[in-house]
Amino acid sequence: MDALSGAGGGFPWWRRHNSSPQNNRRRQNNNSNSSSNSVDSAGGGGVGFRFPLKQALTAGSLAVAGDTIAQVRVQLKGMEKKEEETAIDSGDGDKAAIFTRTIRPRGEINKNQLILVDVIGKRQVDLGILGSLVSRHDWVRALRMASYGFLLYGPGSYVWYQYLDRQLPQQTVGNLVLKVFLNQVVLGPCVIAVALAWNNLWLRKLSELPKKYQKDFLPTLFYGFRFWIPVSALNFWVVPLQGRVAFMSLGSIFWNYVLSSTMSK
Repeated sequence: MDALSGAGGGFPWWRRHNSSPQNNRRRQNNNSNSSSNSVDSAGGGGVGFRFPLKQALTAGSLAVAGDTIAQVRVQLKGMEKKEEETAIDSGDGDKAAIFTRTIRPRGEINKNQLILVDVIGKRQVDLGILGSLVSRHDWVRALRMASYGFLLYGPGSYVWYQYLDRQLPQQTVGNLVLKVFLNQVVLGPCVIAVALAWNNLWLRKLSELPKKYQKDFLPTLFYGFRFWIPVSALNFWVVPLQGRVAFMSLGSIFWNYVLSSTMSK
């Protein structure tokens, strides 16, 4: 899991303060040992690559969270609309009137009894809503989002942040502005393009992908600018390399909600 501690890309201060001959020899031995234990992408000698499992799991789980919010929101809106239509058609009264007619036809109804009826009614309604949400949840759609976060967004964004830190290691205002700019003009479009393509691939509708791009790509991109520019600035300025995927994935709960809603149009 060396990839979780920077993978050699993010700690120039460590190199400057450990440049003695003994430390150099020790570092060479450690590098040779670690390279022999790494997963070699070529199957033999060469540069090894460790899959960033922690970042992938984080991105995948938070992608599911964003998709769940999107699905629940749509279902709740549908239930609310249906309930309003049913109430208009039936003309039922409130809980107190129903209780008066059915439970206590005689005598007065005290306040505690009304509270009890209200609590029981709300609990029954909540259980019914929860059961309906679970039964109607699109688990295949959730799996699509989970696989996108685990296989694509998590590892891809981690490699991207490593690259930016190697190219722009100094925490200056100029580098911060450049990182935010590159994040929006490079990573942002790539995320949207890959997410829409991944969704259409699962749906076996790759032939419809150009039309999907034409309809949703630019509106989604411009919508994301308003959210991701301040979040990216905070990410590059405050959050260390090891936590950047997790931090951006937290922001991605909202963004995945947007993507999931866009994919399902």
